[in-house]
Amino acid sequence: MNLIDQNKLAWDQKVAVHVESKMYDHSSFLKGRNSLPLIDQELLGDINGLSVCHLQCHFGQDTISMSRMGAKATGVDFSQEAVEFGSRTAMDLGLDTRFVHSDVYSISEKLSEPFDIVYTSYGALCWLDRLDLWAREIDRILKPGGKLIIVEFHPFIYTYDNSLQKLEYDYFQSDAIIEQELGTYADREDKNQYTMATWNHGLGEIFSSLNNVGLRIVDFKEYDYSPYNCFENMVEHLPGRFSFGHIKIRIPMMYSLQCKK
Repeated sequence: MNLIDQNKLAWDQKVAVHVESKMYDHSSFLKGRNSLPLIDQELLGDINGLSVCHLQCHFGQDTISMSRMGAKATGVDFSQEAVEFGSRTAMDLGLDTRFVHSDVYSISEKLSEPFDIVYTSYGALCWLDRLDLWAREIDRILKPGGKLIIVEFHPFIYTYDNSLQKLEYDYFQSDAIIEQELGTYADREDKNQYTMATWNHGLGEIFSSLNNVGLRIVDFKEYDYSPYNCFENMVEHLPGRFSFGHIKIRIPMMYSLQCKK
């Protein structure tokens, strides 16, 4: 089994665990809760009537939330289990959210129409080994004048171990980082063990991959918090803003990046 197939297996297994987790709180989502963090809603703005492609959408809560905001939303994920669950959820809610089973390197083969917005968020880029191919596909599915919106965890924190106690990984890591994980970020009591491969990508690599296909960076911001309690040793210092309790200085925890075609 190659590394990507290994990751697909892990994410297929995680779908059922995440659907039942407190973090995703699927019951309140079904009742109408918007799963998108406030910062994402602000970056997206008024998307009523716009076409949005959500890359690496997992089981689709955020994609469906964008449909509820009036967008013509399409979610893309390489996990068959995730795509099927998202499709069933949208159907049960009476929404026209579309889900497509694809990796990010071949989405232009699966989608014929260009989009107003391509959106990706939180822990997505670390699963990709080729940002040049990722950027190429984004450029292919964006309309002229269209916008790419990324909200991601900062590559700085990926240089540390999972508890952010010590430096462990190279910021300029080129090889895959292969780890075995007991439980998941959404349910640390989960008894399943997952073997997964990730890749570190510095900001320079991310910027260059987008610039090389002609996407123009129009906005970049860094933030000292996470909207999710998804790492170890985190505390909620303000509503919906989590940081590491044992670190007394401000560090970059996530960033937003907007590009135009």
